[in-house]
Amino acid sequence: MSSSRLTTTTNTINNSVKPAQQLMPKTETIKLTQTKLGSNNFLSQSTSLINTISLPPPVLLNNINPSVSIDETPNKLLYKKIENIIEKMQDDSGVGVPIRTVKSFMSKIPSVFTGTDLIQWMLKKLDVEDTCEALHFAHLISSHGYLFPIDDHILTVKNDGTFFRFQTPYYWPSNNAEPENTDYAVYLCKRTMQNKTRLELADYEAENLAKLQKLLSKKWEFIYMQAEAQIKVDKKRDKMERKILDSQERAFWDVYRPAPGCVNTTEEDIRKTMRMRRTDHPNLGFFRTKAKPSLQLQTPQSPMLPHTSNASIQPTTSSQINQTQFNKLCENDEVTTLENLKKEKDFLKRRLERRYVKVSRVSESYTNYFEQYIEFDPFVTPPDPSNPWITDSTEFWDMEKSLKDIPQRRVRRWGFSIHELLKDPSGRELFRRFLEREFSSENLRFYEVCNELRYATNKDIAAKVEDIYNEFLAPVASCPINIDSRVMAITKTKMENPDRYTYDEAREHIFNLMTRDSYNRFLRSDTYRDSLACAKKKQKTISSGRMSIVRPILNPN
Repeated sequence: MSSSRLTTTTNTINNSVKPAQQLMPKTETIKLTQTKLGSNNFLSQSTSLINTISLPPPVLLNNINPSVSIDETPNKLLYKKIENIIEKMQDDSGVGVPIRTVKSFMSKIPSVFTGTDLIQWMLKKLDVEDTCEALHFAHLISSHGYLFPIDDHILTVKNDGTFFRFQTPYYWPSNNAEPENTDYAVYLCKRTMQNKTRLELADYEAENLAKLQKLLSKKWEFIYMQAEAQIKVDKKRDKMERKILDSQERAFWDVYRPAPGCVNTTEEDIRKTMRMRRTDHPNLGFFRTKAKPSLQLQTPQSPMLPHTSNASIQPTTSSQINQTQFNKLCENDEVTTLENLKKEKDFLKRRLERRYVKVSRVSESYTNYFEQYIEFDPFVTPPDPSNPWITDSTEFWDMEKSLKDIPQRRVRRWGFSIHELLKDPSGRELFRRFLEREFSSENLRFYEVCNELRYATNKDIAAKVEDIYNEFLAPVASCPINIDSRVMAITKTKMENPDRYTYDEAREHIFNLMTRDSYNRFLRSDTYRDSLACAKKKQKTISSGRMSIVRPILNPN
C-alpha cells in the first residue's frame, strides 16, 4: 500500500471511530443531547422534543457493586485484553491490519478489511498455532462486537474475502451498559422510516419492533419523534460517513439484541463474579482489614466485633509486657477497627441504595407473564359461559372441574410449565399414562409420595419414610428411581433422624429430571397433540352451535 493511500485510509479510520457528537457538522443548529439510557426523564423532555435527540445506546457502567472495582469484573478484564489487541490491529504505522476502501461496481465500500487479511495478521503477530486457532480467536473478538461483517447480522469471522469493519470505541462494550428497550425501539423505528434496501429489517427485528410497539405504546409518539430527529441529523452527514455509522450502530445492536440462535456475550457470568467476591471479601467484610498488633491474644475475637481491652485477657508472649504497653496496643487495635467499621458501614449503605435488578427488566418480566395468563383471568377476558364471580351461574366452574370434556384453554395451559400440568388432575393423569408408556412412571409416583410425606401426621412419618425407601431406593426396590450417589448419601444421612423433609433432595432431583426430559417429550408427543386437537374440535362445535342462536338477535332485519 502506498504512503498516500495509507494516509487516506488512516484519515478514514479516524473519522469512522469518532463519537457521534464529533461527527456533527459545525453548522448544525439542532442541539444534540446524549440521554442516559434507563433514565426516567424521557417524558419530562416533551417540551423540547424537536430540539432534542437522544443518542443511541452508550451508558457508563455506574451500577457496579462497590465491593468490586469496575476494572476488576470478569467482563472488564476480558474487554481490556481484547482492546489492547484491537489497538495493535488499528496501528497507523503499517503494522496493523490493512484497511482500505473497495470499489464495487458503481459504489465504494469505505474502511474495510477481509477475513483473510485478519487471519494472516493474527498468524504473524499473535501467538497462535494454526489457522483454526486464529479463526476461533477472531470469532470470539467479533462476538463481543469489536469487529463485524458489513453485510450480516451474525457476528462471525470467515477466512475468505468477506469484508469486515472495526467498531468505533463509542460502541465498545466496555463503554456501555445494557441498553433499554426504548433506545432499541428508536433504532428500529428509524430504520423502518428511511425506506432503504440496506436498512430493511430482518424478520426477527420486525417481530421485535411489533412487540416493542405494543409494550411501549404509551410513549410511542415520543419514540417516533426521536427517530425523525435522528434521521434529520443523519441526512446532513456525508454519504460515506453515514454508511459507516449505520453499520456500526447495527453491529452494536447485533451484540445486545442478537439474532435467534446467537448468544449475548455481554451478560456477566454470575459464577465468575461470585468467585471474585469470595476471594476479595468472604464475610461481607471487604473493607475490613485485620489489625496486626505485635501482641497475640489467647481469646479469639469474632470478625464482626471490635477488639476490646480487657484486663482478664492475658498475652501469650513469653516475655513479661507491662500494662502501659498492653493498653497502647489495645488502643491502636480499637482505632483501626473503628475505621474499618466506618468503611464497612459506608459500603453497606451503598449496597442498600443499589438495585440488583433494573425496574425495566422486572416490569418487562411481569408484563410477559400477565400477557400469557390474561385469557385465564375472568375479570379481564370474559369467559364463556359467564363469569361466576359476577353472576350466580357456576357453569364455568363445573366445566373447569370436568374430567371428560376438557376445554381447550385448560389443555393449552398445560404447555406453560410442568407446574400447570401437575396442578390439573386431568393433566396429571394424562402425564402419568404417557410416563407409563415411557417406562418412567415411578418418577411421578415418587414425587407424589414425597409431597404426601410433607403433610403426614407426626406419628406416621417414620413408617412412611421407611416405606418410601423400600419402594424406591432400596437395593431390591420394586420401583427403583435414578438418583446419583451424592443425593443418595444425603438421603441416608437424613434417614438416621427421619422427618417430613427427609427426601427433599431426592424429590428435587427427580422433579428436575421430569422437567428437563419427560415434560419436554410429553409436549412433543402425540398424546398431548391429540388432546389439544380434540379440545379444539369440541370448542368449534360449541362455538358454531351458539353462533346459530345469536345470529338472529344480531341481525335486526
